[in-house]
Amino acid sequence: MPLVYRNAMLHALHPDILQRLHLTSLMLPLRRDIEVPGTEMHQIIFLEDGVASMTASFEDGSQVEIGVMGFESVLCGSSMMGTARSLNRVYMQIAGRGYAATVTNARLEFARHGEFHGLALRANQAHFLQTAQTAGCNARHSVGMRLARWLLLCADRMESSVIHLPHEHIAAMLGCNRSTVTVAAGKLQLDGLIIYSRSKIRILNRLGLEARSCECYRTLFDYLADASNFANILRSEDPFTAPEFRADLSTFSSKITTFRDPSDEPQSATLKPGNVNRT
Repeated sequence: MPLVYRNAMLHALHPDILQRLHLTSLMLPLRRDIEVPGTEMHQIIFLEDGVASMTASFEDGSQVEIGVMGFESVLCGSSMMGTARSLNRVYMQIAGRGYAATVTNARLEFARHGEFHGLALRANQAHFLQTAQTAGCNARHSVGMRLARWLLLCADRMESSVIHLPHEHIAAMLGCNRSTVTVAAGKLQLDGLIIYSRSKIRILNRLGLEARSCECYRTLFDYLADASNFANILRSEDPFTAPEFRADLSTFSSKITTFRDPSDEPQSATLKPGNVNRT
């Protein structure tokens, strides 16, 4: 019986490719560094559970988050395209687990210009779009809007309405101080959108939180969910251009799951990852 993969890219890959990647499982504890500025990358990681943050670091020791990654993501993905050393820090913001492949094996598979190549390019493009949108968001939108957006991003990747993270960590990700986050969270709680304690936030009204968020959340979500925004980058002679694979490729970019609390009305369609690899 094939392994059950939650990671969107691993789920979409043919078993022959998975075998060539020689995946190894690994646990990813809280604060585990995945990429360190100036350090070589030796493996790529496919997250199954947990949330990783990409941050820009500054000389005074401060940092600000420029990307949130979960089971839809490939960490250290730029190494497949020739990047030797990372510029940004990537670490586990919420503990989880995943699968790793060596950069050597990933580059060999990427060079085959087949299924893995196409999905890797799409995953990296999605990550680029998120960091670009986040840069604009950090410059233009209020802390309250950005907090709502950040909570939605984490809930999507955890498929849960509960987020365990202290306010000071959230403040660091948003590039502000803890008291500012506390005030913003207090307003969301007063309006019945969330309930929070020192290290736990529960989303009570998902649709209301989306309405409070800036447009960056929905803009990026809608773009990635529309397969027409991505060209078919597989070679025509590739065996994985069969109809069943094209269906997987067309939905790969929409694997960012939208969590909906059962009490929310009206219910909107959710985007769920598949559970079992194709055989």
